[in-house]
Amino acid sequence: MLQSFTNTSQPQEGAARLQKLRNLLTQRGYDGLLVPRADAHQGEYVGPHDERLAYVSGFTGSAGFLIILPQIAGVFIDGRYRTQVKTQVDLSVFTPVEWPETDAGTWIVTHLARGRVAFDPWLHTSDEIEKLTRSFEGRDITLCPTENLVDLIWQDQPKRSCSPAFVQPNHLAGQTMDEKKAHIGQTLKARGAELVVLTLPDSLCWLLNLRGADVARNPILHGFALLWADGYLDLFVDATKIGEDVAAHLGPKTRLLLPNKLTDTLEKLGAYKVMIDPSTAPMACLSALQKGGAHILRDDDPCRLPKACKNPIEIDATKQAHLRDGAAVCAFLHWLDNQPENAELTEIDIVKQLEEYRSATNHLHDLSFDTICGAGPNGAIMHYRVTQDNNRTLRWGEPLLVDSGGQYHDGTTDITRTIAMGPQLPEVCDIYTRVLKGLIALSRIRFPYGVAGCHLDVLARAPLWMAGQDFDHGTGHGVGVFLSVHEGPQRISRLSDVPLNEGMILSNEPGYYRPGFFGIRLENLIVVTKAPTISCSDTHRKQLSFETLTLVPFDRRMIVRALMSADEISWLDIYHSAVHEKIAPLLEAKARAWLVDATRPL
Repeated sequence: MLQSFTNTSQPQEGAARLQKLRNLLTQRGYDGLLVPRADAHQGEYVGPHDERLAYVSGFTGSAGFLIILPQIAGVFIDGRYRTQVKTQVDLSVFTPVEWPETDAGTWIVTHLARGRVAFDPWLHTSDEIEKLTRSFEGRDITLCPTENLVDLIWQDQPKRSCSPAFVQPNHLAGQTMDEKKAHIGQTLKARGAELVVLTLPDSLCWLLNLRGADVARNPILHGFALLWADGYLDLFVDATKIGEDVAAHLGPKTRLLLPNKLTDTLEKLGAYKVMIDPSTAPMACLSALQKGGAHILRDDDPCRLPKACKNPIEIDATKQAHLRDGAAVCAFLHWLDNQPENAELTEIDIVKQLEEYRSATNHLHDLSFDTICGAGPNGAIMHYRVTQDNNRTLRWGEPLLVDSGGQYHDGTTDITRTIAMGPQLPEVCDIYTRVLKGLIALSRIRFPYGVAGCHLDVLARAPLWMAGQDFDHGTGHGVGVFLSVHEGPQRISRLSDVPLNEGMILSNEPGYYRPGFFGIRLENLIVVTKAPTISCSDTHRKQLSFETLTLVPFDRRMIVRALMSADEISWLDIYHSAVHEKIAPLLEAKARAWLVDATRPL
């Protein structure tokens, strides 16, 4: 559970590893190689065995990929990692490429006149490969599936996880496994499918009411499944992960097979109508179905949407987790506020102390991600991870950004607060207030059914836009219940057209980052609910709204009251009143006194 502060990035090895791969490509008759940050399940977070992008390049961010060509090796990164990548890769041999602004296919065509580009079909979806292939129309460039070439040079590659699975009880899941299977079975029948290929770990865990430990910080089980419309299931999973209690839970309608049997099984489905999600399933799965002659129905993973729309029992459970977590964070903030100016605290000290408060709840299963604790300029690195090498001492007068969360059996939390370490520059307080205004605008909105995250994203950015400012990440991601802290398909982003529905949990996290100086981000988790009834002349449209789950005060010392509207101040005062009412009984006396001051009306 404890966070490690070891620097796993090895940029000094990048040139030698890149040369080994280029030598191997030449031996095999290839001119290029795709190295994604992905495993066979296409999850955002991967285990040590699958950290191929970090092994080759040194880049450890949670999104990105590497394209190796004869004369250039491009590390594709989005706006969250453009500062981080420059500190983690050898810039003499790796070239950072801004993505998605730069299309991978266009980039390859620019740097490769002709040739054969290798890829591992287990690490790319069919949508990815088909899109890339279209980029090469009329060009003498071919994508070639092959074994994983990085694994051939990675002599000390960690072994795959074989941690045991465990059951998520029905009183927390809100539905039994059989109820979920019956629901998905009806979906399959309605779409004309006889079975579906499931490859996403969180879909599998949600469907079967199971959890695992195959990826750090996310309680997921790696495996594949074929779910038949009649409720029978073929589960492809390492046998060492399935104990007697889990086997009993799965029952007689589940057949257990080893993962290496998946390809053969898919090739034998020629007589069936098989649903598969081309945006999430590995290319290898689709190829096996095609080889066997199955009637393929390309459609969304049928578990993703019902998983995202939490049932009332899950929502009630996660509210309990947020109460517990909110009390732990408030106790931490009280401790931090009582440190003297000359305390000489480091970022690692902060991370350890916050984890101690969460552990003291006696309910913490794990962190939900490695705590992001950025002091001063480190706060401008959006997904900064402190190590012994970059650990910074907090300085009086700098803002401190702390983004953290916990995995509890009844819920997953994710909260960011930017904290004033002493008096702050007026400009910093101005920007902090604009970020807070964006968070409040999204928190207060009512919207009709059918509205997606792309429609709401502007609300969190508008106060910053009016000052010529912005941030290079989405405003919000989906969040699971004792599952992945980043969950699809729902998002609040210019790129998301998925309609928001009741029960979806999302983050609300606008920010601002000035490289080399400071970063500010504020984050609450919110859940989509039916909007309260209002009195007006036109009430024919049913509407949705957000209920805030996170219960931790914002730093009043950084709020410029003159920039706040009366409605914004009212929302903040009501929110702080709720924080005090719900959290104060869970704190010790001195922390309760601190909370009274931290939540007093603005």
